[in-house]
Amino acid sequence: MGAGWGCTQQRLETPVEAKPPETAPPLKEESTNSPEDWVDKKSNNNCFFLYAKNLKITWADSAGDNGYWRWSKIEETSNTMVDAAELLHVCWLEVHGKFETRQLSPGTTYEVAFVIMLKDPACGWEVPVNVRLVLPDGNKQERKENLMKRPRGEWIEIPVGEFVVEEAGYIEFSMYEYEGGKWKGGLVIKGVAIRPKN
Repeated sequence: MGAGWGCTQQRLETPVEAKPPETAPPLKEESTNSPEDWVDKKSNNNCFFLYAKNLKITWADSAGDNGYWRWSKIEETSNTMVDAAELLHVCWLEVHGKFETRQLSPGTTYEVAFVIMLKDPACGWEVPVNVRLVLPDGNKQERKENLMKRPRGEWIEIPVGEFVVEEAGYIEFSMYEYEGGKWKGGLVIKGVAIRPKN
């Protein structure tokens, strides 16, 4: 990457190239990016995880040759490979997703959070990012998140908002920043967690 970008980008290590130990089951080379669902043992309520391929990421649709984003395989539980979106260099960050509430447990308070990693180095995050949750009735929850204060090199959650499942429809969630004009790099998006609030 060019030195004028203010940071050097590092590739995510791809476990596909590493040889698994003899006792471990073989890694699945093909990625699965279907939404993952499970039942929370404590509350007996439905939980979901939408991987990055289930989100709309501006400039990432043609990732690989465009120099803005690239898709990197990461290992999830049970030796499953998923695609994470790795930000190389953009000044217009815009990530959107939506989810149908009828798949959730009625009357339950849910929280929505982006699951991301900031690489070391990560650059251009002096301006806080915006996160927004739009509920089926049109009500919005919005706030800013300062990524400069977040740890590097580990998966972290960026809370978007919370809601009670009362009516059928879609929730929409976003993370964006494009007014500061700063070129950004070093962000990896794994996906979005939708789960009951403890």
